[in-house]
Amino acid sequence: MCIGIPMQVVEGDELTARCRRHDAISSVSMMLVGAQPPGAFVLTHLGSAIRVLDEAEAQAIDNALEGLAEAVAGRNFEHLFADLLTREPELPEHLR
Repeated sequence: MCIGIPMQVVEGDELTARCRRHDAISSVSMMLVGAQPPGAFVLTHLGSAIRVLDEAEAQAIDNALEGLAEAVAGRNFEHLFADLLTREPELPEHLR
């Protein structure tokens, strides 16, 4: 399974950026998405930014990752999936 990690750009250029996730700073390749301004959110995988995210989507992904960790640890996790609890499941357009 592949997991993308949302990170926030601190500084960078067309090729690389320093990005923050919680309190950690990592160097991320920006070759697939191009330069992004400080404050922008990107989805990263194996050290590369693969997609630009808006803040709400980055937060939803962060919540889902935290929810999985909480579930594995046997702790309460439902509050981290609030966006799923309040709506009917939908198939993505390409699967309809």
